[in-house]
Amino acid sequence: MPVRVTESSTPSQVSGTNSGDTSPPACTLLSVGQTFSGTQNVSSLQKEEAWRVNVRIQGCDLEHGYLCGTMEALNVPMADTPVVTFWEGEIVDTKNYTFYTGKWEASPEDDKRHWTKFPSFSPLLSQVEVDGGKSLDLSNYPYIFMRWKEQYFVNVGTDCGLTIAGFYYVCFSCSDGSISGFYYDPNSSPFQKLELKSTNEGRSGYSFSSYELQ
Repeated sequence: MPVRVTESSTPSQVSGTNSGDTSPPACTLLSVGQTFSGTQNVSSLQKEEAWRVNVRIQGCDLEHGYLCGTMEALNVPMADTPVVTFWEGEIVDTKNYTFYTGKWEASPEDDKRHWTKFPSFSPLLSQVEVDGGKSLDLSNYPYIFMRWKEQYFVNVGTDCGLTIAGFYYVCFSCSDGSISGFYYDPNSSPFQKLELKSTNEGRSGYSFSSYELQ
């Protein structure tokens, strides 16, 4: 959720072909109730800036390549309160979704430019260039690739000065629950990086604000 811009301003080897079961690996760190904390870099040519970000998984359906959750941005300069959005995600499983987005103003070239920012994507690139990765078997791959699209603001109005027009390319590590992401919106600063770590509530004292979702 970057600032709205106005007109005036080496992983393990991948199986070569799809063997039938294309569901991503079952991962307890990517399940309902899991929380993550980190930062989003929203720097522009004018200044360096990063916001603290908390994410909670609210729903996850690996069979259909779907998940959803909330994203809470703290220390946002133009907001008096943390800004919370509800997002829905597509899991790239080559069955429900491929590496090519096909919407949200993202071209195949945009897709490749963003996916190749993740080192863990490198072994997959050649096959993705052939068929979008449809023939890849990602069921045992140690990373899960996703797209997160913010749907609406939970606790503020659309006049808050932020935009949710774009979406995130996301890479999730099954080994440690870390998340890396890059925000794409033609009208925002390119390659704004999201970096999150899995958080154990209670043990670390981390507290996530509660909000009622519509």
